[in-house]
Amino acid sequence: MAVDSTSTNLNDVLASSGVSTGTKKNTTTESTDKNALGKDAFLQLLVTQMQHQNPLDPQDNGEFVAQLAQFSSLEGIQTLNSSVNSIISGMGSSQALQASSLVGRSVIVQNDKAVVDTAKSFNGQVVVPQAITEGKVTIKDKDGNVVKTIQLGEQKAGNADFIWDGKNEKGEVVAPGNYTFTATTTVDGKAQTMYTLLPATVNSVSFQNGGEMMLNLAGIGKIGISKVQTIGI
Repeated sequence: MAVDSTSTNLNDVLASSGVSTGTKKNTTTESTDKNALGKDAFLQLLVTQMQHQNPLDPQDNGEFVAQLAQFSSLEGIQTLNSSVNSIISGMGSSQALQASSLVGRSVIVQNDKAVVDTAKSFNGQVVVPQAITEGKVTIKDKDGNVVKTIQLGEQKAGNADFIWDGKNEKGEVVAPGNYTFTATTTVDGKAQTMYTLLPATVNSVSFQNGGEMMLNLAGIGKIGISKVQTIGI
């Protein structure tokens, strides 16, 4: 007697193949893993499907091949996901190692503030947008008082270096601490502010989920590592 494939309930087929239908809630992760549709379970389901087909109107071979191809594609995607997760994990470990090597080192960032040890020379740069005939860097202390003005003179477009010896206009060494650097020039008779690139010490490093590595810089705070221009010693 032929079996009508349309009258066979899918839950019965899944039950006979040993695959969970998902109607019962698993109590442990282990039981969930055992009831997952894997290679063996899929083959059992395929064999059960063949057993329950109508012998007078058997399923076309192309349909079985298509099912196998779909399962193969799914398996490939799962393997790819696993590989990508491993790569992401490896990148996280690599970032952690890089971060540990940055703590205590000096980096150059685009900023107008810096912690200065006035016992030695302080080196900075000014980003000159176009050729200028004159420019200056005004240095102020934490209270906003002008300590020193450094003349840049004529400069080409690019980064112009400047050095502060830690002394005020009277030639006296000022106290170490936080200072603000403002670079200005005149273009077509109008005052224009220029960016400054200043050194800062990395105090700590932090990570954000799905974000870039953040550096905690002395006297500045947190900035993204992508904003770092140069990493020094």
